[in-house]
Amino acid sequence: MDKTIITVVGKDAVGIIAKVCTYLAESQINILDISQTIVQGYFNMMMIVDMQNAKKAHDEIASDLTALGEKIGVIIRCQKEEIFNKMHRI
Repeated sequence: MDKTIITVVGKDAVGIIAKVCTYLAESQINILDISQTIVQGYFNMMMIVDMQNAKKAHDEIASDLTALGEKIGVIIRCQKEEIFNKMHRI
């Protein structure tokens, strides 16, 4: 399994989840876990995905998701699990 953490943050708008999930499905990326909240109009989503069967390399997917985020008005970050864990270790 090739776990990756994807975070999406920004002003809430219709279609954010649909657009991100559509990209993931088209790229053969499986969502293992997902958490999403909206607090006072601000959208926050965290996903753990399996990129083992992804059609593209991690860096290209991360770049695509950054561009998608800019297009829909949110910030999307895509980090490999081991890097995410090291960055968030106390």
